[in-house]
Amino acid sequence: MLLVRTPRPSLRPFVRTVWATDAAGTTPPAADRETVLPTGTMHLAIRLSGPPFAFFDQPGARIGRALGYAVVGGARAGPYWRDVSGPSSSLGAQLQPGACRPLLAVLADELAGRHTPLESLWGRTVDEMRDRLREPESLQAKLDLFESILADRLPRVHGLHPAVAQALESFTRTDAVREVVRLTGYSHRGFIRRFHEAVGLTPKLYCRVQRFQRLLARIAADPDVPWAESALDAGYCDQQHLNREFRMFAGLTPGEYRASSPTRPHHVPVRRPRRQGVNSVQDRVRRSW
Repeated sequence: MLLVRTPRPSLRPFVRTVWATDAAGTTPPAADRETVLPTGTMHLAIRLSGPPFAFFDQPGARIGRALGYAVVGGARAGPYWRDVSGPSSSLGAQLQPGACRPLLAVLADELAGRHTPLESLWGRTVDEMRDRLREPESLQAKLDLFESILADRLPRVHGLHPAVAQALESFTRTDAVREVVRLTGYSHRGFIRRFHEAVGLTPKLYCRVQRFQRLLARIAADPDVPWAESALDAGYCDQQHLNREFRMFAGLTPGEYRASSPTRPHHVPVRRPRRQGVNSVQDRVRRSW
């Protein structure tokens, strides 16, 4: 079971959504790993039961990297691959752009493009937090507690830079970066640095990822819509432009993505032929950890 919801109002400037999964009663995955597509934002994920989080450098890599039971996923503009071979229960949050410094006390560009153990940022309190989050029985109650834990960190932090906040709001309507920078009153170089530090991506790359998000949302809403129509609606110039951007951000062609029939837009099962004499993905991950 998967539960996704908008957090309490006090968290919404910092957290876009919170989510929780329960291994009980879930359908076994179609593959032992999956491709996760970029959102342009940061994520927190905490494993409450099951194996540690494990990631792969390529979809066909034999050895995975286990990073423990709580991780921060930095903003990125490309896919990554994660192990989904064993049942697990987890919860987490998708952060708003600019929330990294308030919640994690570090600049977003320092974490961009990789996964970082949450313990390296929050210390030993992570183990205590996991123990507390296991206690509530329902997913709703677990998320209530998780939101309280996140909210408790906010009084000790600073807010988002006004120029970055202004730009993020403008980028929901336009991807004209130079014009948006001009309206902030900052020099181009100075603004790019502030935005990169807060969000983890440059303004231009952030806008490209958001255009990719619009495309995925369009496809999810109407899976039978022609690619050419989806591309124009999302803001791509033509099919060639779409193909180039899709391969960059997803590591797949549009046709490969549609053929995979993902149940969630950002999580694509990686189907690989199994070979005799090779242990399970999770066993290989455990040996590498």
